[in-house]
Parts: sequence; C-alpha cells; structure tokens
Amino acid sequence: MTNQRPRIALFAYSQPGFACLEELIKLKANISIVFTHIDAPDEEIWFDSVYSLAQKNNITVYRSNKIDAAALELFKQASPDIILSAYYRAIIPDSFLTTPRLGAYNLHGSLLPKYRGRACINWAVLKGEKQTGVTMHVMTNRADKGDIIAQEAFPIKFTDTGHDIFLKTSQTVKNIIKNYLPLIESSTAPHFPQDESQATKFGRRRPADGIINWDSDVIDIYNLIRSVTHPFPGAFTFYKGKKIFIWWAVPLDEKEFIPLPGVQGAKNKLEYKSGDIINTNNKIIIKCQHGYLLLKTVAHPHDIDCLPTSKAFSAIFKTGNQLG
Repeated sequence: MTNQRPRIALFAYSQPGFACLEELIKLKANISIVFTHIDAPDEEIWFDSVYSLAQKNNITVYRSNKIDAAALELFKQASPDIILSAYYRAIIPDSFLTTPRLGAYNLHGSLLPKYRGRACINWAVLKGEKQTGVTMHVMTNRADKGDIIAQEAFPIKFTDTGHDIFLKTSQTVKNIIKNYLPLIESSTAPHFPQDESQATKFGRRRPADGIINWDSDVIDIYNLIRSVTHPFPGAFTFYKGKKIFIWWAVPLDEKEFIPLPGVQGAKNKLEYKSGDIINTNNKIIIKCQHGYLLLKTVAHPHDIDCLPTSKAFSAIFKTGNQLG
C-alpha cells in the first residue's frame, strides 16, 4: 500500500539524528530519503548509525561529507514535502530549504535563541547551565534563527556529562517529533519568532580547547572536564611538557579540603599555588585558583584510564610537583 502521508527528506547524524529517524519509523512516517554522513576516521563513533538504521528499514539513504551533485539529484527524485534535520553537520543549500511545500525544520540541542551554533550541548555543560533542551525551528538561510515551532526543556544535573546530555537530547527529539509531526504534516504547527535580545552564539570546539587553566575556579575546571569527558576528546593538562588527560574529578571547596587526613589546616593551604599537586592519604588533589580538584580518573595519551594513584603516575602525582 502506498503511503499517502507527506514525503519527508531527513538530514541526520549522531545520536539525536538516529533518535529522530527511529521515531519517524515508529510513527510510520513517509520517509522518502535520508541524508547522513561518512564517519570521520579521527572521531570516536560512540553513537548509533543513521545509515544502518535506514538500510535496515529499506529506506533510501545517501551518505557524504557535504551536499554534492549526487545528493542534489537524489533530493530532486525524492521530491519531499517536508525537510527535517537533526544534527546534520553540513550546510543544506537554500535551494533545498525552499523546495518542500510544508517547510524545512531543524531540531537544535538548546533552548533557542540561547546557544546558537556548534557544540551547543557541550557548551551548556561547560558554562554550568542548570537546564537545556531541544528546539524545533524553521530552517532559513540564517542558521538557528528561524521561527520556533516547539521547545522542550530538561535539567542538567551537577554530575551530568556532555554524553549524558546528548542522551537526554535524543529522547527529547523523539518527544517533539511524536507531538509535532502531525501538526507539520497538516500545516497547523505554531510559529513563534525568536527573541533576538536573548540570543547567544558559540562556535565549534576542537580537542585543543580541552586544556585546563589551573588559574580558574574549581567549578569552571570541573565543568570543562564533564563537558568533554568520554566519548569526547577530553580535558587535559601537562607535567613537564607531557600531556595528561583528566577524565573525571570532583571539586572540593576550602571547607571540604581542610578536614582531609594529611592536610594541616588553614596555614598550610596558603602555601599552595594553582596547579600544585597534593598527595594526601592516597588521594590526589590539585590546587585551583579557588578551590581544589580531587582527581578520580586519568590517563596518558592513547593509554587506558586509571586511578591517579596507580603506578603509571607515581612519579608525577607527588606533593610538591606542579601541573600546567
């Protein structure tokens, strides 16, 4: 039987993109084609494959690094009534966006107009936000600036990592697709303009951005670590020119630091400078500008994660040594 519902062209990648396709399949939407990406050889592919899911369900799928001539021809053949985009990384041409009679819509991992741009999930965690969410918005030639169709917020817990928020984002994508696809298909979806006075924008993050500045507040350093810990490139520091990844740690304030065994009190703490290592009672603690960081999981580059008290770090994590 021919599916009489509006034809959808889906542009999707990463876990939110997989979640979007999964929900569309569950809803028996009329997916005419899926565009996705070729996995980058230098990226840790932790997320489920949009390409494999489309193939498994006999949906026409094309993967590339950008919209090329073959993609253009396939798009024309698919003749979509709707475009949906979820974590597709390449620029979708204006000529595509203006083609579908029922519009083009993106699912963005923030509460627009805040956190426009790239890596919005990691940025929200890094900035210590207490909540974020997903916005479905109209796609225009101005990235992330189109009218809002739907938003759904969720909390960011103090212990949430960037990966945790990606998973919450993926579930929220499903919720929005389930609730708003029928409105898009019937051309009855609400439209709300974005408040430009509230807009913020952040750029792409690169592995080198994970460097730790010990002259920072301990909470800022903790937020950096949890925003880019596994499966992302990670936060790192140096000891005598050698890189060390800090995959997990716990912030301590002055009141939590002073009672620790081996710490002799307020007079002793004044001797420590930012980046100083304090090895006390089998705990490795680093002095920050404000507060202290209790290390939990560390690693040398291209090596397995281990405890900071392990033999591999015994010559480094000694009281008196300094990171940075």
